[in-house]
Amino acid sequence: MTNRLRSNRYFGGYNQQSLVRNGHMQGLGFPDGLLRSGKPLIGIADTQSELNPCNAHLGSIAEAVKRGVWEAGGVPVTFPTISLGEPNMLPTTMLFRNLMSMDVEETIRANPIDGVVLLGGCDKTTPALLMGAASVDLPTLMVTGGPMLTPRFRGRTMGTGTDARKMADDVRAGRMRPEEFFAAEGCYARSAGHCMVMGTASTMASVAEALGMQLPGTSSIPAPDSARLQAAHRAGRRIVDMVHEDLRMSQILTRGAFENAVKVSAALSGSTNAVLHLLAIAGRTDASLELRDFDDWMRDVPWLVNLRPAGEYYMEDFHFAGGLPVVMQRLGELLATDAMTVTGRTVAENVADAECFDDDVIRPVDRPLGIGAGTAVLYGNLAPDGAVIKQAAASSDLMQHRGKAVVFDTIQECEAQIHDPDLDIDENSVLVVRNCGPRGYPGMPEVANLPIPRKLLERGIDDLVRISDARMSGTAYGTVVLHVSPEAAAGGPLALVRTGDEIVLDVPARTLSLQVDDAELDRRRAAAKRSGSKFSRGYAKLYEDHVTQAHQGADFDFLVGRGDDAPHGGDPYLPPDDDDALLRQASLATPVEARDGQA
Repeated sequence: MTNRLRSNRYFGGYNQQSLVRNGHMQGLGFPDGLLRSGKPLIGIADTQSELNPCNAHLGSIAEAVKRGVWEAGGVPVTFPTISLGEPNMLPTTMLFRNLMSMDVEETIRANPIDGVVLLGGCDKTTPALLMGAASVDLPTLMVTGGPMLTPRFRGRTMGTGTDARKMADDVRAGRMRPEEFFAAEGCYARSAGHCMVMGTASTMASVAEALGMQLPGTSSIPAPDSARLQAAHRAGRRIVDMVHEDLRMSQILTRGAFENAVKVSAALSGSTNAVLHLLAIAGRTDASLELRDFDDWMRDVPWLVNLRPAGEYYMEDFHFAGGLPVVMQRLGELLATDAMTVTGRTVAENVADAECFDDDVIRPVDRPLGIGAGTAVLYGNLAPDGAVIKQAAASSDLMQHRGKAVVFDTIQECEAQIHDPDLDIDENSVLVVRNCGPRGYPGMPEVANLPIPRKLLERGIDDLVRISDARMSGTAYGTVVLHVSPEAAAGGPLALVRTGDEIVLDVPARTLSLQVDDAELDRRRAAAKRSGSKFSRGYAKLYEDHVTQAHQGADFDFLVGRGDDAPHGGDPYLPPDDDDALLRQASLATPVEARDGQA
């Protein structure tokens, strides 16, 4: 075991570099000989930040992980990563997901780490951590931070994101006084932790568990609950065993694991953002995953979890009803139950004893909220490479719709003009906003649930068919077609739509069509002016030049694929193994337990 550890390549031997490395670590308080003792060095990637309220409590979770690592005979070390928080970051956290994944990958790869525990919570932190770690492929385990406590405002519960949107519309429509709106701010977040509805953060935490990367039943534990610290402690113990077993991410992130994640997301009525993130995570592995797979796999999946924004309850209710193991047990043979997980056991073994304590929160399969109500993938001349719609969040009477387009070139233009009483728009119109995709914005912001004009809200109309190349928050709702690919800024057909064109949406048929003949589209394409680069330097320039399209996960083209093309078998920064004698000496170094009291 000792010779196989990456950490031993750094700290073993008797040369200048081993002295420097061990000496500096002893300067931090690690005892003499500890890092030569053959104990696995476990890295804990911590995304705690006071600029990210969702992840502000992860320091205490890191300490719990460390206790578990020490107990199991490992040596824990924490390291910080970029922290992506939805509430405060501009222009959009999605712009920085790939940057964070690079930070995680290179920090793991460049340091003497034998196994990794990933601490995340807010929307993009979970997929970015998984993307980066998958590219290195060490024994790895995910611990998410958990949902915040359910807010209460004037005698009723309130869901983050979802109710903020409803209240903003109510103020515009004159149904809510501004002072009531401001009073709600003090009730909006009762604790640290991510959104307590089935938004993107809750979806991705659940997806991490469904992928097999998180201990069963732990993704839904409320952030302030002591059970989360206990789960983190168990994760610390388990990662040491995973190192000894050499159980790596590549053995867990198989095609079957991604099939499970997609189907679980459908059963949850999860966020459409899971589509982008799962495509990106899979792109870092050998598991093939395409946009069409989402529609194929979701069509027969029962919608079981009755959570807002599409249902009634909250993440606390979900957890105490039994959490994700109940969902996976009830999906049964729809899943790849032989998929391996971080427990060292299969999905079937993990969920065999799951028990449900509230059948209204997690419905039985014979009493679902719907069948095949997950994310639908649409194709047509307006979205040759696909677009998606969250069916459970859409209005049933708009799922088949024909209407005239009202087109805006930017989200800023839309927001400036949408409430103009003279704008020619009604409930039959199709609202289109473009240049909000990965390259066009850049970063693909969560603006796809475009605002409803005030004059329609005042008439009681609260939904329209809306189409864009942007994303939508998992806490949002409405008949929203998003992730249109290719995006307008990449020359996609969305760039050719004009106000007054007729658009046909047919979700049951999975089509999205612009009713303009090919000859006219060719004329418009020939006359169109392609916009040049917006940036001349920095990360935004790198992003603009290398981001892939939505149907490919919006990752960087140079990060797609396994990170195993390095000279040392995927470890380009490891010290060369050119002195077996030194390594043999290191394996015989006096264990730290026998050296106590020595100078």
